[in-house]
Amino acid sequence: MSVTMDALIDFGYLLASVLFIVGIKLMGRQESARKGNLISAFGMLIAVVSALLKCCLSFAWIIAGLAVGATIGVVAAKRVRMTGMPQLVAVLNGFGGAASLLVGWENFHSNPGSALFVRVAVMVAILIGGAAFSGSLVAYGKLSGRMPGRPLAFRGQLSVNILLVLAFMICSAIMLASPGTGLAYALFLAAIVAALMLGVSGAIPIGGADMPVVIALLNSFSGLAACAAGFIILNKVLIVAGALVGASGLILTGIMCKAMNRSIANVLFSGLQLAAATPGATEAARGEAKSISAEDAYYILEAARSVIFVPGYGMAVAQAQHAVHELGEILEENGAEVRYAIHPVAGRMPGHMNVLLAEANVLYDQLAEMDAVNPIMETVDVCIVIGANDVVNPAAREQEGSPIYGMPIINADSARTVLVLKRSMGAGFAGVDNPLFIMENTRMLFGDAKATLQQLISEFKES
Repeated sequence: MSVTMDALIDFGYLLASVLFIVGIKLMGRQESARKGNLISAFGMLIAVVSALLKCCLSFAWIIAGLAVGATIGVVAAKRVRMTGMPQLVAVLNGFGGAASLLVGWENFHSNPGSALFVRVAVMVAILIGGAAFSGSLVAYGKLSGRMPGRPLAFRGQLSVNILLVLAFMICSAIMLASPGTGLAYALFLAAIVAALMLGVSGAIPIGGADMPVVIALLNSFSGLAACAAGFIILNKVLIVAGALVGASGLILTGIMCKAMNRSIANVLFSGLQLAAATPGATEAARGEAKSISAEDAYYILEAARSVIFVPGYGMAVAQAQHAVHELGEILEENGAEVRYAIHPVAGRMPGHMNVLLAEANVLYDQLAEMDAVNPIMETVDVCIVIGANDVVNPAAREQEGSPIYGMPIINADSARTVLVLKRSMGAGFAGVDNPLFIMENTRMLFGDAKATLQQLISEFKES
């Protein structure tokens, strides 16, 4: 390869790295997130083309590969609903981990006598990549309903995880000390199995309410595994990109844990739903909900001068974000001040509600964080809760025996009137009954959220 081509490839790597950093910076704000995503995607295109040129592949192969990948991406983007996006993200995290594992496996075959540093990088890629792959498959199963969403724990689970880590470390140590032998390959395969089992055993005790944190953490794992793979094949841009993904994923995981008022160790090892509910918590959730019709709700909203929407996963299931925006615009025309309160862990992945509302063209200025709306909630005429449960559950604030006790919530119950749009009185991801539904100032609008909102819109248009 000529010096000119080497310089061009290095420049491509440098440019891609800069675009990754700029893209991540822009994705830190809702107003510029789309632009940041496009810039990062363009950086990845440059990185892929540069890497393929370094392998001396012809442009025909590069174009063919890009065409196949782009086709798969477009089909997935068109066919996967927003309700399926968390599952898709989990699968993509898993593919990233699996790719790093395969890079390490290939290097073990092609360079059995490589330097110790490279062999250590191989084992790091195997451990993190394997755990990210199998853990992501478990997350996909829980999110898609193919596995129970509740924590799946068994006696001695922590001990099993510790034994798996020790088994991996022992296999790695022996293999690194005796490379190139038949025993080394057997130990290498055993290490892969241990890494895969560790991912499964680590993910199954985590319940659905913790999935936003788990997705962020698995995203970080896939990035760290990619970084290790970059050291294996000595690819600069893969090292940079993996480090960026790993670091940003860890930062996001910390933000999500802070929003839930919990530590990452608590999420991973104790599980949100594993705490036993006290009799007091059960008693507090008993009572009779007050159901009203869309026509009665219209009269409440028609007189309101301040309205806050609190979206949850139920809004995503019903694909009701456009109806929410339309009703919000009608309320504004009627003289009400309208805002949308977004809890950091609402939905099943970080930023789930923000993406849905942005898709419906809700103005960014109208989106408010939990800390911004809670101090003024007592002055709000109507709080409309759409398919949210755990993030507005007063048990998190008041009932020490509740599994979600201590998690910051949106204080919807402090509003003068609360309208809750739900299909039923069923519990949320945490499996905890919500006392909000039976409070004196709460009225339940049962049914599909989108259909209910459309009924409210019709009431306003007919008046």
